[in-house]
Order: sequence, then structure tokens, then C-alpha cells
Amino acid sequence: MERSIYRSGGLAALMLTLVAACQSQYPHSIAPHNTEQLVGAYPHTQSNNMRSLYWDEYFQDDVLESLLHRALVSNKDLQLASLQILEAQAAYGIQRSELFPSINAGVDGQRARTAKDLNLPGLPAINEQYSASVGLQSWELDLWGRIANMNRAALQRFFASEANAKAVRNSIMNQVANQYLALAELNERIALAEQSRATFQESVRIFKRRYEVGAGAKTEYVQAQTLLSNADTLLHQLNQQKQNHEHMLSVLVGEPVRVFTGRLDTENFVNRDLLVGTPSDLLLNRPEIVAAEYQLQAADADILAARAAFFPRIALTANVGTASNEFNNLFSGGNGIWSVVPSISVPIFNAGRLRANVDLAQIRQNMAVVNYEKAIQTSFREVADALSDQVWLNRQVLSQKQALQAASERARLARISYDYGVVTYLEVLDAERELLSAQQSWVQTKRNVLQAQVALYFALGGDAYLKPSMNS
Repeated sequence: MERSIYRSGGLAALMLTLVAACQSQYPHSIAPHNTEQLVGAYPHTQSNNMRSLYWDEYFQDDVLESLLHRALVSNKDLQLASLQILEAQAAYGIQRSELFPSINAGVDGQRARTAKDLNLPGLPAINEQYSASVGLQSWELDLWGRIANMNRAALQRFFASEANAKAVRNSIMNQVANQYLALAELNERIALAEQSRATFQESVRIFKRRYEVGAGAKTEYVQAQTLLSNADTLLHQLNQQKQNHEHMLSVLVGEPVRVFTGRLDTENFVNRDLLVGTPSDLLLNRPEIVAAEYQLQAADADILAARAAFFPRIALTANVGTASNEFNNLFSGGNGIWSVVPSISVPIFNAGRLRANVDLAQIRQNMAVVNYEKAIQTSFREVADALSDQVWLNRQVLSQKQALQAASERARLARISYDYGVVTYLEVLDAERELLSAQQSWVQTKRNVLQAQVALYFALGGDAYLKPSMNS
């Protein structure tokens, strides 16, 4: 008995020594480079505390809000992203189950006839055997953390799938908002083009009549026809673009968009209370960065699991139950059975497979570090671009507004001068053509201003960050 105790104590000491030796082989998590070295400071803004807003607090346009609500319910990409979260959750559940023993219960019965030539008395015999047992199926004792780290990797990938779903949600909302603005722009441009076309059509009628009665030159008539044809071409192009955007918006929303009454309201389109904060705020609010960080942690756990595969695997198989030659005596005293089968397997030769697995895990971790840093740089650039766009587009709005006023005044003066016979009607038509061009540019610039506001919101992370729903 005493010798058995010493033997068990020696075995325990040996196991603790091996565990300590294995733990010393574990790599430390490779942290990404200092994020301050990856990005600078935001242009055109001062550092402040970030203030994020829910999307329905930020966007103030009722039509857009309705489209976004419909997209969040019916968009197929969002439905797919939700299913991918469930897929990752199920994969984590499967992996996590390996930490726990698998216990099965079974009842067996056998009744067989033995031929007389195979039976020692030389007579045929009927044999019966019954058993009932509960068994432990080859449970691996995870002394080196191989299974635990595989579980941690699966959990981090689940968290990454949630962050990716948030990124997909932001992307869909961003696209819906941009399609909305594109259609609102096209509606205004089409209305302006139709007004100009009506003016050109009336000019064609006048010059055609004057040419027919010999009161005007054919060049005036041809010039008026050219402007009318150009207006028709512009209308065809705008309507073509409008239909394409309507089709895309229907796909994003997940259902047909039959009635559209969008507008470009540069004063009240968004809530002005959005605060940018500092680049470090992106690490917590930008879902692409959060997903990349989870993938990095998963890659780190993969290295630990791959290194643990070099050490012995200790498994335990156990069985307890009862057996008898007669079913009625199956649970009688003295018929109990049990077995305990520990096993240790040590990798000796595998043609470098385990070493290659570690190398592969390390390479993938380095790739995860690069992807993480790239996500930070991309996010910073998008915020910086949106801030710069707002500054320069606001200046463009002022210059475009002045150009539109000048074009309108020139068209007005040209009409007055023509009425007094100072200029020819071609001068009027040229002024009308420039006015149409200025109007089209003005509407496009308004759309770009609102688009920059949309881009800034989603570049900062979009809606409130979706916390992981599972506990690590």
C-alpha cells in the first residue's frame, strides 16, 4: 500500500514537471505594432471625446429612415450574415464539447448456438450473455492546453463573425443611403433638364417658323435643334441611371421600391451632434478593426494548440456495468464489471507534419497582424477622407452657388438683351445651355456633400457597437 502511494506520488510529480515544461514552451501573444505609428491625427478637426449616435438619431430624413428600416429586415446579405453568426456559434459549441468526457450507456444481449463439434461434451449448446454498462469514451486529459486553445480560437472566430455581421450591416446601410442620395440627385437633375428641354423645344418651334417664312437664318434653327437634341440625350442618360439605381435600391432593401420621393436637404439631412473623437476611438467602434483583432487572437490560440500537439496525449477510457449469462440475474450481486484503460500516445515520426502545423499557424498569425494593422490604416484613411471631403465640398458648394447665380443672371440678361435686339437668340440659347450645366453641377455637389456626411458616420463605426452575445 505504501509502495503504491509512493508510486502515485512520483507519477504526479512527473506529470507536474511535464506540464511546467510545456507551459514554458507557449509563445506569448504577438501584439500589433503601436497603433499611434500606424495613423496620425485627423485633418480639419480637433481632438475631442467621441459621441456616437444610433442611425435613426443621426439621419433626419424620413424617407431614408423608412428605406433603412426595410433593408434591416429584408436584405439578403444581412440574413446571410446572421446565419453565419449562428454557424460560428455552432462550430464553437462542437469544439467546446471536446473539453468534456463523452459518456454513453448501453445494454447488450447475445444468444448463440454452438455446434456439437465445437463443444467439448460433443453436444450442441445454446449460450446467452447479457450486459448493461456506462462507459467513458476515450476522454483526452488536456494537460498541455491543446483543446483549450482550440476552443479559444473557435470562440474568438465567433466573436469575429459578430463583428463582421456588424460591418455588413453598416455596409448595407451605407449603400442604401448612397442609392437614396443618387436617386434624389437624379430626380432633381431630371426636373431641371425637363425645364431646359421645354425652353429649347420652344426655341426650335420659333426658329423653325422664322426660317420657314424667311425671317431667320438656318444656322439659328440648327443650333436650337442641337441644344434640344443634347437636352434629350441628357434626359435619356439620367433616366437610364435612375432606373439602374432603383433596381439596386430594391435589391438592397429586399423588396421593390415603387414610389420614391427623396430630396437633397443639405441643412437638415443629418444630426450635427456627431463627434469624431480621436483615431484610438476607432479601435473600439469600427467593426472591421474589432473583427481583425478577434481573428488575431484566434491565430495566437492556433499557435498554442499546434505546439501542444508535440507533447504526449493522455486519454482515459472507462467502463462500469454488470453482466450475466441469464437476463434475470443481470443485476444480481456479484455480477458487476468495470475497466479502466488509460493510454498515452507520443508522436515519434510524422514526416514534419507537426512542425509544419506550427509554421502554418505562425504564418497565419503574422498575416492576422498585417490585416489588423491594415484595417486600422484603412479606417483612419476613410475617416480622414470624409473629413477632408466635407471641408472642400462645403467650399465647392459656395463656389457652385455663385456660379449658378451668375449663370442665372446671364440667362436673364441675355433674354432682356434679345428683347431689345442687342444680341441674337443664339446668345440666349448659349446662356440657357450654361445655366443647365450650372444647375446640374449644383445638384451633384449637394449630393456629394450629403454623401460625405454618410461616409463619415460609417467610417467612424456606424451604429452603436454590437457587443458579443456570448461570454468568453
